[in-house]
Amino acid sequence: MRACADVLIANGKPFDLVICNAGVMACPFGKTADGFETQFGTNHLGHFVLVNRIASLMKPGSRLVSLASAGHQISDVDLDDPNFERTPYQAFAAYGRSKTANALFAVEFDRRHKGSGVRAAAVHPGAINTELSRHLTDEAQREAAEIMSKVGRLPGATPIIYKSVAQGAATSVWAAAVAKADAVGGRYCEDCHVADVIDAPGFTFVGVRPYALDQKHAQALWAKSEEMVGERFA
Repeated sequence: MRACADVLIANGKPFDLVICNAGVMACPFGKTADGFETQFGTNHLGHFVLVNRIASLMKPGSRLVSLASAGHQISDVDLDDPNFERTPYQAFAAYGRSKTANALFAVEFDRRHKGSGVRAAAVHPGAINTELSRHLTDEAQREAAEIMSKVGRLPGATPIIYKSVAQGAATSVWAAAVAKADAVGGRYCEDCHVADVIDAPGFTFVGVRPYALDQKHAQALWAKSEEMVGERFA
């Protein structure tokens, strides 16, 4: 990410839009080259470093779209043990942590940059059949099936319908170029609208949990992320 950012900064071309879409899901326990738990390092910290390093290239009126997920409902970030050094590793719990981090990153980036006309939003693209699930072990697949089964038993639950890739990209495009900046800045979006805040236990697949939008929580994650990557960003 640092090497990529260095090249982009050297080129000096401004950005109208940055979409953070790289990610892994529910993979076996591992660490990145920098020693971070794989999902937190890949899904959050990589984007955190890249975007902050090229933030000066984002001109007024530009936007950042951070791809989160309904998976954020599985777990909040753990700022005391982000690398599962003391916590037993669970693949989907780690995924949930990283997706909450994606949402909180958008909250704090938006707060820091909206004064210069640069806004940020988090997006849940929906359920899409892509290679994101390529790392799922048999255990992770059973865990996913159990989560979806619980969703299906919720009062008023509707079946989870898989989207095409184009349908999955629609909310990113909407948040990036269609919606008004003040409507989506610092918010969490799904199905081409700003999601409702749902403060309820369990995994519902729709809506956003309050902890994924909490400004103090977002600031704490930012500080922890700076500590982990060894850089501070204005």
